[in-house]
Amino acid sequence: MSANPETLMTRKAEAAVAALLAHASIAESAKSIGIAERTLRRWLAREDFRRKYLAARRSAFDRAIDALHRHALEAVTTLRDVMLDAAAPASARVSAARTVLELGRVSIELDDLCERLESVERVLCVRSTA
Repeated sequence: MSANPETLMTRKAEAAVAALLAHASIAESAKSIGIAERTLRRWLAREDFRRKYLAARRSAFDRAIDALHRHALEAVTTLRDVMLDAAAPASARVSAARTVLELGRVSIELDDLCERLESVERVLCVRSTA
């Protein structure tokens, strides 16, 4: 009994998406799943395949961001501990203090940017309904 070609393509496409996430290049990805690099490049040019790949890439990145969030408090605690440790080298304490200040500044800038963006969106929404 022969396999359904559509099912095989789906399986191969899924394997290709996983390979693209796991390998540094298209050539390595293609080789790892036994297809030609040209085939994988052709698949990447197709909107349906590219959409699946971008969704998988976004999902992988979201999982990485979730892991960062889970460890953020530990990171801040570590920075604080180094910054306040009189026995730590001065360069380490200064580096920790600088990092705390820089991240605080970035956080404020992001909050300000979000507020400005929300303001612009409100104006655009009012104009589009008028």
